[in-house]
Amino acid sequence: DDYGVETIKITDDDAAFVLGKGGKTKEKISRVSEAEIELFERDLILEIRGTKVQRRRAKKYCEGVMAQRTGPVNVTEDYDDDDLTMLQVPQETVGFVTGRAGNFLRTIEEEWGTLMFFCEVGKGGRNKDYEKLAIFGSIRGRRGAELKVLSAVETKAPGYFERIRDDVVNRDRGKDPEGTWGTDTMTFQDDELSYALGKQGGTRKKLERSSGAVVQYVGHVALFSGTRAERRRAKEYMKWLFGQLEGPVYVDNWEDRNDCTVVHVPSDCIGYITGSRRATLGRMEEEWGTLMFFMTKDSSKGGRQGWSEQLIIFGDERGRRGAELKCMNEIEKKAPGTFTRGLKEKTSDSRHFDTDRLAIKEDELSYVIGKEAATQKKLEKAAGAILQFVGRFAFIAGSLKERRRCAEFIGWLLQQMRGAVTIPDVSRREDCTEMHIPMNCKGWVTGNRGSELRRMEQETGVYMFMALDGRGEERLLIFSTDSGSKTSPQGRMAAERLVNELVQEKLRDDGQRADSRPRSGSRRRSPPRGRSDSRRRSPPRRSPPRRSSPPRRSPSYQRGRGGGGGGGGRGRDDSRYRSPPRR
Repeated sequence: DDYGVETIKITDDDAAFVLGKGGKTKEKISRVSEAEIELFERDLILEIRGTKVQRRRAKKYCEGVMAQRTGPVNVTEDYDDDDLTMLQVPQETVGFVTGRAGNFLRTIEEEWGTLMFFCEVGKGGRNKDYEKLAIFGSIRGRRGAELKVLSAVETKAPGYFERIRDDVVNRDRGKDPEGTWGTDTMTFQDDELSYALGKQGGTRKKLERSSGAVVQYVGHVALFSGTRAERRRAKEYMKWLFGQLEGPVYVDNWEDRNDCTVVHVPSDCIGYITGSRRATLGRMEEEWGTLMFFMTKDSSKGGRQGWSEQLIIFGDERGRRGAELKCMNEIEKKAPGTFTRGLKEKTSDSRHFDTDRLAIKEDELSYVIGKEAATQKKLEKAAGAILQFVGRFAFIAGSLKERRRCAEFIGWLLQQMRGAVTIPDVSRREDCTEMHIPMNCKGWVTGNRGSELRRMEQETGVYMFMALDGRGEERLLIFSTDSGSKTSPQGRMAAERLVNELVQEKLRDDGQRADSRPRSGSRRRSPPRGRSDSRRRSPPRRSPPRRSSPPRRSPSYQRGRGGGGGGGGRGRDDSRYRSPPRR
Protein backbone atom coordinates (compact mmCIF):
# COMPACT_ATOMS: atom_id res chain seq x y z
CA ASP A 1 0.00 0.00 0.00
CA ASP A 2 2.86 2.40 0.77
CA TYR A 3 4.73 1.73 -2.50
CA GLY A 4 6.28 4.94 -3.82
CA VAL A 5 9.22 6.72 -5.46
CA GLU A 6 11.92 8.95 -3.96
CA THR A 7 14.74 10.83 -5.69
CA ILE A 8 18.11 12.00 -4.39
CA LYS A 9 20.28 14.63 -6.12
CA ILE A 10 23.93 13.54 -6.04
CA THR A 11 27.32 14.73 -7.29
CA ASP A 12 29.37 13.23 -10.11
CA ASP A 13 31.85 11.64 -7.66
CA ASP A 14 29.03 10.21 -5.54
CA ALA A 15 27.44 8.69 -8.68
CA ALA A 16 30.63 6.75 -9.40
CA PHE A 17 30.71 5.45 -5.81
CA VAL A 18 27.04 4.38 -5.76
CA LEU A 19 27.33 2.71 -9.16
CA GLY A 20 30.54 0.81 -8.37
CA LYS A 21 32.62 -1.24 -10.78
CA GLY A 22 30.31 -2.55 -13.51
CA GLY A 23 27.25 -1.38 -11.52
CA LYS A 24 27.92 -3.95 -8.75
CA THR A 25 27.50 -1.59 -5.77
CA LYS A 26 24.11 -0.36 -7.03
CA GLU A 27 23.01 -3.99 -7.53
CA LYS A 28 24.19 -4.86 -4.01
CA ILE A 29 22.29 -1.95 -2.40
CA SER A 30 19.18 -2.92 -4.38
CA ARG A 31 19.47 -6.57 -3.29
CA VAL A 32 19.99 -5.81 0.42
CA SER A 33 17.26 -3.14 0.62
CA GLU A 34 14.86 -5.03 -1.75
CA ALA A 35 14.17 -1.68 -3.47
CA GLU A 36 14.54 -0.83 -7.18
CA ILE A 37 17.33 1.69 -7.76
CA GLU A 38 17.95 3.60 -10.99
CA LEU A 39 20.80 6.07 -11.49
CA PHE A 40 20.30 8.76 -14.14
CA GLU A 41 23.93 9.69 -14.79
CA ARG A 42 23.19 12.65 -17.07
CA ASP A 43 20.93 14.40 -14.52
CA LEU A 44 22.83 12.96 -11.50
CA ILE A 45 19.58 11.79 -9.91
CA LEU A 46 19.14 8.59 -7.92
CA GLU A 47 15.60 7.17 -8.14
CA ILE A 48 14.46 4.68 -5.46
CA ARG A 49 11.23 2.65 -5.80
CA GLY A 50 9.67 0.39 -3.18
CA THR A 51 7.70 0.32 0.05
CA LYS A 52 8.38 2.96 2.71
CA VAL A 53 10.77 0.66 4.63
CA GLN A 54 12.56 -0.46 1.45
CA ARG A 55 13.04 3.16 0.30
CA ARG A 56 14.28 4.23 3.72
CA ARG A 57 16.82 1.40 3.83
CA ALA A 58 18.03 2.00 0.26
CA LYS A 59 18.46 5.74 0.95
CA LYS A 60 20.39 4.95 4.15
CA TYR A 61 22.68 2.46 2.36
CA CYS A 62 23.37 4.92 -0.48
CA GLU A 63 24.26 7.65 2.01
CA GLY A 64 26.57 5.24 3.85
CA VAL A 65 28.35 4.25 0.63
CA MET A 66 28.74 7.89 -0.48
CA ALA A 67 30.07 8.92 2.96
CA GLN A 68 32.94 6.38 2.62
CA ARG A 69 34.39 8.58 -0.12
CA THR A 70 35.31 11.38 2.28
CA GLY A 71 36.12 9.40 5.45
CA PRO A 72 34.60 7.16 8.14
CA VAL A 73 30.81 6.76 8.05
CA ASN A 74 28.98 8.11 11.09
CA VAL A 75 26.18 5.76 12.19
CA THR A 76 23.51 7.30 14.43
CA GLU A 77 20.85 5.55 16.54
CA ASP A 78 18.13 5.98 13.91
CA TYR A 79 20.17 3.88 11.45
CA ASP A 80 18.73 0.62 12.78
CA ASP A 81 15.50 -0.50 11.04
CA ASP A 82 15.88 -4.10 12.35
CA ASP A 83 18.49 -4.53 9.62
CA LEU A 84 21.74 -3.68 11.45
CA THR A 85 24.33 -5.67 13.44
CA MET A 86 27.22 -3.71 15.01
CA LEU A 87 30.36 -5.74 15.69
CA GLN A 88 33.50 -4.56 17.48
CA VAL A 89 36.64 -5.70 15.66
CA PRO A 90 40.04 -5.53 17.44
CA GLN A 91 42.28 -2.92 15.80
CA GLU A 92 45.09 -5.42 15.08
CA THR A 93 42.72 -7.61 13.01
CA VAL A 94 41.02 -4.86 10.95
CA GLY A 95 43.40 -5.17 7.99
CA PHE A 96 43.00 -8.97 7.96
CA VAL A 97 39.19 -8.72 8.07
CA THR A 98 39.09 -6.08 5.34
CA GLY A 99 41.45 -7.94 3.02
CA ARG A 100 43.47 -6.53 0.16
CA ALA A 101 41.50 -3.63 -1.37
CA GLY A 102 38.49 -4.73 0.70
CA ASN A 103 38.29 -8.13 -1.04
CA PHE A 104 37.51 -10.24 2.06
CA LEU A 105 34.57 -8.01 3.08
CA ARG A 106 33.29 -7.98 -0.53
CA THR A 107 33.40 -11.80 -0.62
CA ILE A 108 31.35 -12.02 2.60
CA GLU A 109 28.84 -9.46 1.25
CA GLU A 110 28.44 -11.53 -1.92
CA GLU A 111 27.99 -14.81 -0.03
CA TRP A 112 25.46 -13.54 2.52
CA GLY A 113 23.68 -10.75 0.60
CA THR A 114 24.77 -8.03 3.05
CA LEU A 115 26.29 -4.53 3.00
CA MET A 116 29.27 -3.97 5.34
CA PHE A 117 31.55 -1.06 6.24
CA PHE A 118 33.59 0.24 9.18
CA CYS A 119 32.10 3.29 10.88
CA GLU A 120 31.99 5.69 13.83
CA VAL A 121 29.02 5.57 16.20
CA GLY A 122 27.31 8.76 17.42
CA LYS A 123 29.62 11.55 18.53
CA GLY A 124 31.98 9.35 20.47
CA GLY A 125 34.70 9.37 17.83
CA ARG A 126 36.96 6.43 17.16
CA ASN A 127 38.28 3.96 19.72
CA LYS A 128 41.94 3.18 19.19
CA ASP A 129 41.55 -0.44 20.42
CA TYR A 130 38.50 -1.40 18.33
CA GLU A 131 36.78 -0.51 15.07
CA LYS A 132 33.01 -0.78 14.67
CA LEU A 133 31.84 -2.87 11.73
CA ALA A 134 28.27 -2.21 10.54
CA ILE A 135 26.53 -5.17 8.86
CA PHE A 136 23.21 -4.48 7.07
CA GLY A 137 20.86 -7.15 5.74
CA SER A 138 18.35 -9.83 6.72
CA ILE A 139 18.63 -11.61 10.06
CA ARG A 140 20.15 -14.71 8.41
CA GLY A 141 22.51 -12.74 6.16
CA ARG A 142 23.77 -10.59 9.06
CA ARG A 143 24.39 -13.60 11.28
CA GLY A 144 26.25 -15.49 8.52
CA ALA A 145 28.46 -12.47 7.80
CA GLU A 146 29.06 -11.74 11.52
CA LEU A 147 30.19 -15.30 12.28
CA LYS A 148 32.44 -15.37 9.20
CA VAL A 149 34.16 -12.17 10.41
CA LEU A 150 34.47 -13.55 13.98
CA SER A 151 36.01 -16.75 12.61
CA ALA A 152 38.67 -14.66 10.84
CA VAL A 153 39.22 -12.42 13.92
CA GLU A 154 39.71 -15.48 16.16
CA THR A 155 42.58 -16.78 13.99
CA LYS A 156 44.42 -13.43 14.46
CA ALA A 157 43.36 -12.67 18.06
CA PRO A 158 42.72 -16.03 19.82
CA GLY A 159 40.41 -15.77 22.82
CA TYR A 160 38.55 -12.65 21.63
CA PHE A 161 35.33 -14.59 20.97
CA GLU A 162 35.11 -15.81 24.60
CA ARG A 163 34.99 -12.17 25.79
CA ILE A 164 31.93 -11.36 23.63
CA ARG A 165 30.40 -14.85 23.46
CA ASP A 166 27.20 -14.08 25.39
CA ASP A 167 26.44 -10.99 23.29
CA VAL A 168 26.89 -12.95 20.04
CA VAL A 169 24.88 -16.01 21.11
CA ASN A 170 21.92 -13.98 22.44
CA ARG A 171 21.79 -11.49 19.55
CA ASP A 172 18.48 -11.30 17.60
CA ARG A 173 16.92 -14.09 19.67
CA GLY A 174 13.27 -14.62 18.60
CA LYS A 175 13.36 -11.80 16.03
CA ASP A 176 12.44 -13.90 12.97
CA PRO A 177 8.81 -14.15 11.70
CA GLU A 178 8.36 -17.52 13.50
CA GLY A 179 9.77 -16.17 16.75
CA THR A 180 12.09 -19.18 17.22
CA TRP A 181 15.38 -17.71 15.93
CA GLY A 182 18.37 -18.43 18.13
CA THR A 183 21.93 -19.77 18.35
CA ASP A 184 23.21 -23.06 19.83
CA THR A 185 26.85 -24.03 20.37
CA MET A 186 29.09 -27.12 20.55
CA THR A 187 32.75 -27.26 21.58
CA PHE A 188 35.28 -29.51 19.80
CA GLN A 189 38.77 -30.84 20.46
CA ASP A 190 41.54 -30.20 17.90
CA ASP A 191 41.21 -33.56 16.09
CA GLU A 192 37.40 -33.33 16.07
CA LEU A 193 37.47 -29.81 14.62
CA SER A 194 39.37 -30.79 11.47
CA TYR A 195 36.86 -33.61 10.85
CA ALA A 196 33.86 -31.31 11.43
CA LEU A 197 35.36 -28.70 9.11
CA GLY A 198 36.29 -31.09 6.29
CA LYS A 199 38.59 -30.49 3.33
CA GLN A 200 38.45 -26.77 2.44
CA GLY A 201 35.45 -26.43 4.76
CA GLY A 202 33.42 -28.89 2.67
CA THR A 203 31.77 -30.68 5.62
CA ARG A 204 30.74 -27.39 7.27
CA LYS A 205 29.18 -26.10 4.02
CA LYS A 206 27.38 -29.43 3.53
CA LEU A 207 25.85 -29.27 7.04
CA GLU A 208 24.86 -25.64 6.50
CA ARG A 209 23.13 -26.20 3.17
CA SER A 210 21.35 -29.43 4.12
CA SER A 211 20.05 -28.23 7.52
CA GLY A 212 19.16 -24.67 6.46
CA ALA A 213 20.93 -23.28 9.56
CA VAL A 214 23.95 -20.96 9.60
CA VAL A 215 26.89 -23.18 10.64
CA GLN A 216 30.24 -21.58 11.47
CA TYR A 217 33.27 -22.46 13.61
CA VAL A 218 34.90 -19.72 15.71
CA GLY A 219 38.02 -21.18 17.29
CA HIS A 220 36.95 -24.53 18.77
CA VAL A 221 33.28 -23.55 19.08
CA ALA A 222 30.66 -24.54 16.48
CA LEU A 223 27.73 -22.11 16.28
CA PHE A 224 24.36 -23.10 14.78
CA SER A 225 22.02 -20.15 14.08
CA GLY A 226 18.50 -20.42 12.68
CA THR A 227 14.96 -21.37 13.60
CA ARG A 228 14.46 -24.06 16.23
CA ALA A 229 13.86 -26.76 13.57
CA GLU A 230 16.97 -25.76 11.57
CA ARG A 231 19.20 -25.81 14.66
CA ARG A 232 17.86 -29.20 15.72
CA ARG A 233 18.56 -30.65 12.25
CA ALA A 234 22.11 -29.23 12.15
CA LYS A 235 22.98 -30.75 15.55
CA GLU A 236 21.47 -34.13 14.61
CA TYR A 237 23.44 -34.21 11.32
CA MET A 238 26.63 -33.36 13.24
CA LYS A 239 25.94 -36.19 15.72
CA TRP A 240 25.47 -38.74 12.89
CA LEU A 241 28.58 -37.44 11.16
CA PHE A 242 30.70 -38.16 14.26
CA GLY A 243 28.79 -41.41 14.85
CA GLN A 244 30.20 -42.76 11.57
CA LEU A 245 33.70 -42.61 13.09
CA GLU A 246 32.61 -45.19 15.67
CA GLY A 247 30.77 -47.55 13.29
CA PRO A 248 27.53 -48.02 11.32
CA VAL A 249 24.82 -45.38 11.87
CA TYR A 250 21.08 -45.97 11.57
CA VAL A 251 18.44 -43.22 11.66
CA ASP A 252 15.49 -44.56 13.64
CA ASN A 253 11.99 -43.77 12.33
CA TRP A 254 13.37 -42.13 9.19
CA GLU A 255 10.04 -42.86 7.49
CA ASP A 256 8.34 -40.26 9.73
CA ARG A 257 10.84 -37.47 8.95
CA ASN A 258 10.18 -34.77 6.31
CA ASP A 259 13.84 -33.93 5.69
CA CYS A 260 15.13 -37.23 4.27
CA THR A 261 14.82 -39.64 1.32
CA VAL A 262 16.13 -43.22 1.16
CA VAL A 263 17.44 -44.95 -1.98
CA HIS A 264 17.97 -48.73 -2.04
CA VAL A 265 21.36 -49.32 -3.68
CA PRO A 266 22.12 -52.84 -5.03
CA SER A 267 25.15 -54.30 -3.24
CA ASP A 268 27.21 -54.54 -6.46
CA CYS A 269 26.67 -50.78 -7.07
CA ILE A 270 27.67 -49.49 -3.62
CA GLY A 271 31.34 -48.95 -4.51
CA TYR A 272 30.34 -47.32 -7.79
CA ILE A 273 27.97 -44.86 -6.07
CA THR A 274 30.42 -44.10 -3.24
CA GLY A 275 33.47 -43.61 -5.49
CA SER A 276 37.13 -43.62 -4.55
CA ARG A 277 37.48 -42.15 -1.04
CA ARG A 278 33.81 -41.11 -1.21
CA ALA A 279 34.45 -38.79 -4.21
CA THR A 280 31.21 -39.57 -6.12
CA LEU A 281 28.95 -39.09 -3.07
CA GLY A 282 30.87 -35.91 -2.23
CA ARG A 283 30.26 -34.44 -5.69
CA MET A 284 26.51 -35.14 -5.42
CA GLU A 285 26.39 -33.56 -1.95
CA GLU A 286 28.15 -30.46 -3.22
CA GLU A 287 25.96 -30.13 -6.32
CA TRP A 288 22.63 -30.56 -4.51
CA GLY A 289 23.40 -29.19 -1.03
CA THR A 290 22.63 -32.48 0.72
CA LEU A 291 24.11 -34.79 3.37
CA MET A 292 24.31 -38.46 2.28
CA PHE A 293 25.49 -41.66 3.95
CA PHE A 294 24.77 -45.41 3.96
CA MET A 295 22.88 -46.40 7.08
CA THR A 296 22.81 -49.84 8.66
CA LYS A 297 21.46 -51.43 11.83
CA ASP A 298 23.96 -53.10 14.13
CA SER A 299 22.13 -56.40 13.67
CA SER A 300 22.44 -56.42 9.89
CA LYS A 301 26.08 -57.60 9.85
CA GLY A 302 27.93 -54.83 8.10
CA GLY A 303 24.86 -53.51 6.37
CA ARG A 304 24.14 -56.00 3.62
CA GLN A 305 20.41 -56.62 3.64
CA GLY A 306 20.45 -59.43 1.14
CA TRP A 307 20.59 -57.51 -2.13
CA SER A 308 20.77 -53.82 -1.21
CA GLU A 309 21.82 -51.15 1.26
CA GLN A 310 19.97 -47.98 2.26
CA LEU A 311 21.45 -44.63 1.20
CA ILE A 312 19.85 -41.81 3.19
CA ILE A 313 19.76 -38.28 1.76
CA PHE A 314 19.14 -35.20 3.97
CA GLY A 315 18.29 -31.71 2.65
CA ASP A 316 15.43 -29.65 1.27
CA GLU A 317 12.92 -31.26 -1.11
CA ARG A 318 14.52 -30.04 -4.34
CA GLY A 319 18.05 -30.95 -3.27
CA ARG A 320 17.01 -34.43 -2.09
CA ARG A 321 15.15 -35.16 -5.32
CA GLY A 322 18.07 -33.99 -7.46
CA ALA A 323 20.53 -36.20 -5.55
CA GLU A 324 18.12 -39.16 -5.57
CA LEU A 325 17.62 -38.98 -9.35
CA LYS A 326 21.39 -38.68 -9.89
CA CYS A 327 21.88 -41.87 -7.82
CA MET A 328 19.16 -43.63 -9.83
CA ASN A 329 20.86 -42.52 -13.06
CA GLU A 330 24.21 -43.99 -11.94
CA ILE A 331 22.69 -47.23 -10.63
CA GLU A 332 20.68 -47.75 -13.84
CA LYS A 333 23.88 -47.45 -15.89
CA LYS A 334 25.58 -50.10 -13.75
CA ALA A 335 22.54 -52.39 -13.33
CA PRO A 336 20.05 -51.73 -16.19
CA GLY A 337 16.42 -52.32 -15.27
CA THR A 338 16.81 -51.67 -11.53
CA PHE A 339 14.40 -48.71 -11.70
CA THR A 340 13.00 -48.81 -15.24
CA ARG A 341 11.68 -52.38 -15.45
CA GLY A 342 7.93 -52.03 -16.10
CA LEU A 343 8.10 -48.22 -15.78
CA LYS A 344 5.58 -46.05 -17.68
CA GLU A 345 5.21 -42.38 -18.51
CA LYS A 346 3.58 -40.20 -15.85
CA THR A 347 2.33 -36.60 -15.79
CA SER A 348 1.19 -34.86 -12.61
CA ASP A 349 -1.31 -31.99 -12.40
CA SER A 350 -0.04 -30.86 -9.00
CA ARG A 351 0.97 -27.20 -8.89
CA HIS A 352 3.48 -27.98 -6.15
CA PHE A 353 6.80 -29.79 -6.38
CA ASP A 354 6.37 -33.15 -8.15
CA THR A 355 7.98 -35.37 -10.78
CA ASP A 356 6.88 -36.22 -14.36
CA ARG A 357 8.30 -39.01 -16.53
CA LEU A 358 8.75 -38.95 -20.33
CA ALA A 359 9.87 -41.93 -22.42
CA ILE A 360 12.54 -40.96 -24.99
CA LYS A 361 13.24 -43.13 -28.07
CA GLU A 362 16.60 -44.89 -28.06
CA ASP A 363 17.82 -43.10 -31.22
CA GLU A 364 16.92 -39.67 -29.76
CA LEU A 365 18.36 -40.19 -26.28
CA SER A 366 21.98 -39.22 -27.00
CA TYR A 367 20.81 -36.09 -28.84
CA VAL A 368 18.71 -34.90 -25.86
CA ILE A 369 21.49 -35.63 -23.34
CA GLY A 370 24.29 -34.16 -25.48
CA LYS A 371 28.05 -34.43 -25.14
CA GLU A 372 29.00 -34.75 -21.44
CA ALA A 373 25.30 -34.04 -20.63
CA ALA A 374 25.72 -30.44 -21.90
CA THR A 375 22.27 -30.33 -23.59
CA GLN A 376 20.55 -31.85 -20.55
CA LYS A 377 22.14 -29.26 -18.21
CA LYS A 378 21.24 -26.43 -20.59
CA LEU A 379 17.54 -27.41 -20.72
CA GLU A 380 17.47 -27.98 -16.95
CA LYS A 381 18.92 -24.55 -16.17
CA ALA A 382 16.79 -22.63 -18.68
CA ALA A 383 13.58 -24.35 -17.52
CA GLY A 384 14.36 -24.02 -13.80
CA ALA A 385 13.44 -27.70 -13.31
CA ILE A 386 15.46 -30.79 -12.38
CA LEU A 387 16.05 -32.96 -15.47
CA GLN A 388 17.65 -36.38 -15.10
CA PHE A 389 17.70 -39.47 -17.31
CA VAL A 390 17.20 -42.92 -15.79
CA GLY A 391 17.59 -45.44 -18.59
CA ARG A 392 15.59 -43.95 -21.47
CA PHE A 393 13.16 -42.10 -19.20
CA ALA A 394 13.44 -38.35 -18.63
CA PHE A 395 12.52 -37.52 -15.02
CA ILE A 396 11.42 -33.88 -14.73
CA ALA A 397 11.01 -32.52 -11.17
CA GLY A 398 9.77 -29.08 -10.12
CA SER A 399 6.62 -26.98 -9.91
CA LEU A 400 3.90 -27.41 -12.56
CA LYS A 401 5.22 -24.44 -14.59
CA GLU A 402 8.81 -25.72 -14.46
CA ARG A 403 7.86 -29.28 -15.45
CA ARG A 404 5.71 -28.16 -18.40
CA ARG A 405 8.37 -25.73 -19.59
CA CYS A 406 11.07 -28.41 -19.51
CA ALA A 407 8.89 -30.93 -21.41
CA GLU A 408 8.18 -28.21 -24.01
CA PHE A 409 11.91 -27.53 -24.44
CA ILE A 410 12.58 -31.25 -24.97
CA GLY A 411 9.80 -31.32 -27.62
CA TRP A 412 11.32 -28.39 -29.52
CA LEU A 413 14.79 -29.93 -29.29
CA LEU A 414 13.53 -33.15 -30.89
CA GLN A 415 11.77 -31.13 -33.63
CA GLN A 416 15.12 -29.50 -34.46
CA MET A 417 16.48 -32.96 -35.27
CA ARG A 418 13.93 -33.28 -38.07
CA GLY A 419 13.86 -29.70 -39.43
CA ALA A 420 12.70 -26.16 -38.74
CA VAL A 421 10.66 -25.43 -35.61
CA THR A 422 7.55 -23.24 -35.81
CA ILE A 423 6.49 -21.29 -32.71
CA PRO A 424 3.75 -18.87 -33.88
CA ASP A 425 3.59 -16.49 -30.91
CA VAL A 426 5.74 -15.91 -27.80
CA SER A 427 4.36 -12.49 -26.81
CA ARG A 428 2.55 -13.87 -23.74
CA ARG A 429 5.49 -15.88 -22.41
CA GLU A 430 7.44 -14.65 -19.37
CA ASP A 431 10.48 -16.80 -20.15
CA CYS A 432 11.31 -15.71 -23.72
CA THR A 433 13.12 -12.89 -25.53
CA GLU A 434 12.50 -12.58 -29.28
CA MET A 435 15.20 -11.12 -31.56
CA HIS A 436 14.98 -10.36 -35.28
CA ILE A 437 18.41 -10.86 -36.87
CA PRO A 438 19.32 -9.09 -40.17
CA MET A 439 19.44 -11.58 -43.04
CA ASN A 440 23.16 -11.04 -43.75
CA CYS A 441 24.03 -11.66 -40.05
CA LYS A 442 22.19 -14.96 -39.44
CA GLY A 443 25.05 -17.25 -40.40
CA TRP A 444 27.49 -15.16 -38.38
CA VAL A 445 25.26 -15.27 -35.25
CA THR A 446 24.50 -19.00 -35.42
CA GLY A 447 28.03 -20.01 -36.42
CA ASN A 448 29.22 -23.20 -38.05
CA ARG A 449 26.59 -25.88 -37.22
CA GLY A 450 25.24 -23.66 -34.45
CA SER A 451 28.60 -23.36 -32.64
CA GLU A 452 28.14 -19.67 -31.75
CA LEU A 453 24.65 -20.28 -30.31
CA ARG A 454 26.03 -23.16 -28.23
CA ARG A 455 28.85 -20.93 -26.91
CA MET A 456 26.42 -18.18 -25.89
CA GLU A 457 24.07 -20.73 -24.28
CA GLN A 458 26.92 -22.10 -22.19
CA GLU A 459 28.09 -18.66 -21.09
CA THR A 460 24.65 -17.31 -20.12
CA GLY A 461 22.64 -20.41 -19.06
CA VAL A 462 19.86 -20.02 -21.66
CA TYR A 463 18.31 -22.15 -24.42
CA MET A 464 18.26 -20.41 -27.82
CA PHE A 465 17.47 -21.34 -31.42
CA MET A 466 16.11 -19.98 -34.70
CA ALA A 467 12.36 -20.63 -35.11
CA LEU A 468 9.66 -19.65 -37.60
CA ASP A 469 6.75 -17.44 -36.58
CA GLY A 470 3.13 -17.73 -37.80
CA ARG A 471 4.03 -16.00 -41.11
CA GLY A 472 6.97 -18.30 -41.77
CA GLU A 473 9.59 -15.64 -40.93
CA GLU A 474 12.66 -16.77 -39.02
CA ARG A 475 13.76 -15.11 -35.76
CA LEU A 476 15.96 -15.96 -32.79
CA LEU A 477 14.24 -17.06 -29.55
CA ILE A 478 16.07 -16.95 -26.19
CA PHE A 479 14.45 -19.00 -23.39
CA SER A 480 15.26 -18.89 -19.66
CA THR A 481 13.45 -18.37 -16.37
CA ASP A 482 16.24 -15.91 -15.49
CA SER A 483 15.54 -12.60 -17.26
CA GLY A 484 18.99 -11.35 -16.21
CA SER A 485 20.06 -7.77 -15.52
CA LYS A 486 22.27 -5.06 -16.99
CA THR A 487 25.30 -6.31 -15.08
CA SER A 488 24.70 -10.06 -14.64
CA PRO A 489 26.67 -12.43 -16.94
CA GLN A 490 23.74 -14.89 -16.78
CA GLY A 491 20.19 -14.83 -18.12
CA ARG A 492 18.33 -13.64 -21.21
CA MET A 493 19.63 -10.05 -21.10
CA ALA A 494 23.23 -11.29 -21.09
CA ALA A 495 22.51 -13.56 -24.10
CA GLU A 496 20.80 -10.65 -25.90
CA ARG A 497 23.89 -8.48 -25.34
CA LEU A 498 26.17 -11.16 -26.81
CA VAL A 499 23.92 -11.54 -29.88
CA ASN A 500 23.86 -7.76 -30.41
CA GLU A 501 27.66 -7.66 -30.19
CA LEU A 502 27.89 -10.30 -32.93
CA VAL A 503 25.41 -8.43 -35.15
CA GLN A 504 27.29 -5.13 -34.71
CA GLU A 505 30.60 -6.86 -35.41
CA LYS A 506 29.25 -8.34 -38.64
CA LEU A 507 27.71 -5.03 -39.79
CA ARG A 508 30.98 -3.20 -39.02
CA ASP A 509 32.95 -5.84 -40.89
CA ASP A 510 30.68 -5.58 -43.93
CA GLY A 511 30.79 -1.77 -43.81
CA GLN A 512 34.59 -1.68 -43.77
CA ARG A 513 34.71 -4.14 -46.63
CA ALA A 514 32.34 -1.96 -48.66
CA ASP A 515 34.43 1.17 -47.91
CA SER A 516 37.64 -0.54 -49.03
CA ARG A 517 36.10 -1.80 -52.28
CA PRO A 518 38.23 -0.51 -55.26
CA ARG A 519 36.67 2.14 -57.50
CA SER A 520 38.43 1.09 -60.69
CA GLY A 521 38.05 -2.41 -61.98
CA SER A 522 41.82 -2.82 -62.28
CA ARG A 523 42.41 -2.90 -58.48
CA ARG A 524 42.15 -6.22 -56.80
CA ARG A 525 39.70 -6.60 -53.89
CA SER A 526 41.36 -7.33 -50.56
CA PRO A 527 40.64 -10.77 -49.10
CA PRO A 528 37.87 -10.86 -46.45
CA ARG A 529 39.01 -10.49 -42.86
CA GLY A 530 38.90 -13.54 -40.60
CA ARG A 531 37.27 -13.44 -37.19
CA SER A 532 39.38 -12.43 -34.23
CA ASP A 533 40.95 -15.17 -32.10
CA SER A 534 39.12 -13.89 -29.03
CA ARG A 535 35.88 -15.28 -30.49
CA ARG A 536 37.22 -18.81 -29.77
CA ARG A 537 35.91 -20.35 -32.90
CA SER A 538 37.55 -21.77 -35.94
CA PRO A 539 37.73 -19.27 -38.82
CA PRO A 540 35.30 -19.89 -41.69
CA ARG A 541 36.75 -21.76 -44.59
CA ARG A 542 37.73 -19.52 -47.42
CA SER A 543 39.87 -19.86 -50.47
CA PRO A 544 43.43 -18.59 -49.95
CA PRO A 545 43.96 -15.03 -51.26
CA ARG A 546 45.31 -14.90 -54.76
CA ARG A 547 48.98 -14.06 -55.07
CA SER A 548 50.41 -11.84 -57.78
CA SER A 549 51.93 -14.17 -60.36
CA PRO A 550 55.64 -13.48 -61.00
CA PRO A 551 56.45 -11.85 -64.35
CA ARG A 552 56.77 -14.47 -67.01
CA ARG A 553 60.25 -14.85 -68.25
CA SER A 554 61.72 -16.67 -71.18
CA PRO A 555 64.12 -19.46 -70.25
CA SER A 556 67.05 -17.49 -71.65
CA TYR A 557 66.18 -14.48 -69.42
CA GLN A 558 66.18 -16.62 -66.32
CA ARG A 559 69.55 -18.08 -67.16
CA GLY A 560 70.96 -14.61 -67.87
CA ARG A 561 69.78 -13.35 -64.41
CA GLY A 562 71.94 -15.85 -62.62
CA GLY A 563 75.03 -14.55 -64.44
CA GLY A 564 74.71 -11.08 -62.89
CA GLY A 565 74.43 -9.43 -66.29
CA GLY A 566 73.05 -5.87 -66.17
CA GLY A 567 71.43 -6.16 -69.61
CA GLY A 568 68.98 -8.81 -68.56
CA GLY A 569 66.72 -8.01 -71.50
CA ARG A 570 67.95 -10.72 -73.72
CA GLY A 571 65.04 -12.69 -75.11
CA ARG A 572 62.45 -10.31 -73.53
CA ASP A 573 59.17 -9.81 -75.34
CA ASP A 574 59.03 -5.99 -75.84
CA SER A 575 55.36 -6.10 -76.81
CA ARG A 576 54.45 -6.71 -73.09
CA TYR A 577 55.57 -3.19 -72.05
CA ARG A 578 56.68 -4.34 -68.59
CA SER A 579 59.32 -2.57 -66.60
CA PRO A 580 62.45 -4.64 -66.06
CA PRO A 581 62.58 -6.55 -62.77
CA ARG A 582 64.30 -4.81 -59.85
CA ARG A 583 67.74 -6.00 -59.08
